[in-house]
Amino acid sequence: MEVSFRLLYHPEVVSADIARLDKRVKGRLSRALAQRLETQPESFGRPLRGSLAGYWKLRVGDYRVVFRVVRSEVWVYAIIHRKDVYEDVLKRLEWRA
Repeated sequence: MEVSFRLLYHPEVVSADIARLDKRVKGRLSRALAQRLETQPESFGRPLRGSLAGYWKLRVGDYRVVFRVVRSEVWVYAIIHRKDVYEDVLKRLEWRA
């Protein structure tokens, strides 16, 4: 039996990250989230280290999805272009590196 994970989003993912994406990228990310994070997030994602230990990343083209698995929920904290993602997600989480 396959476990289904519930996706939950940081408010800035909805208000800022998704709004910046073009239609093609939105479609690709939507499929990746449904096929990977809703079914087996830790099989498709890779663990982050250092200041972001405990979080995971999923690579979707040039974008990175930063998330954390908590029981049967996947908390998505950022969907940002790879060149800015780690600095931006640290600010979003109000951490000081």
